[in-house]
Amino acid sequence: MTSTPKNQHPAPRGTARERLRQAQQAEARTARRRRGLTVGVSIAAAVAVVAGGTALAVSTGAKDDGSSASAVAPAHTSATDSTVVVYGKADAPHTLSVYEDFRCPVCQAFETSAGKTVQQLADQGDYKIEYHLATFLDDNLGGTGSKAALAAAGAALNEGVDEFKAFHDVLYANQPAETEDGFGDVNHLLDLAGQVPGLKTEAFTKAVTEGTYKGWAAKVSTAFNKSGVSGTPTVKLDGKQLSVIGQDGRPVTGEQFTALVQQTIGG
Repeated sequence: MTSTPKNQHPAPRGTARERLRQAQQAEARTARRRRGLTVGVSIAAAVAVVAGGTALAVSTGAKDDGSSASAVAPAHTSATDSTVVVYGKADAPHTLSVYEDFRCPVCQAFETSAGKTVQQLADQGDYKIEYHLATFLDDNLGGTGSKAALAAAGAALNEGVDEFKAFHDVLYANQPAETEDGFGDVNHLLDLAGQVPGLKTEAFTKAVTEGTYKGWAAKVSTAFNKSGVSGTPTVKLDGKQLSVIGQDGRPVTGEQFTALVQQTIGG
């Protein structure tokens, strides 16, 4: 509330309109300051580093946007949970759980450094991969890129698990700057899908354009928020968390990731 200085006399009654205008301007300035504070706090939360020095912290304000109630799940989700995407052999003796956000730059660093090895070990049957995907960076930084990318990944999953994995890799290979909402552009997502042979079918294009799997993406995001995971990327092998980002902030290499797996499951 703005007070009148003691040495300032009240304005004459004939300037009531001017006093109203000044009051409205003061209120507008206050509102702008409040919005600036909110944005500053949100960005700070987005780039916070988890103790141990690695992952992007999940905002505690992330929540279901309400659209998950009418979610249409794509084909090829987990038989036990439609919010989980499983890649690899169903009878693999071990499970690698990967928690990521498509806008997360630390996830991109991990995928670039060790992603091919992560897939190779799944392809040879050492474990199956369970993807748990988040959209918290939309909540922290604004925009819709995480949600739009996840919904498009759902359309890819509807085409097949291999198509999902290939599109997943293309998204990380072409990730925009964290503060840019590049994935929020549907046409850009469709252009990227063109890099996956056979993915850009009429059904896929329709699903991405119409947002068929937006509700599913919200449901997947809600499941992530309830998982107890505090940052991305988080990688667990049979429930045991692997240190895939070092204290220096650098992701493990493929060889280092293989060693972590061997140390955890033996062999």
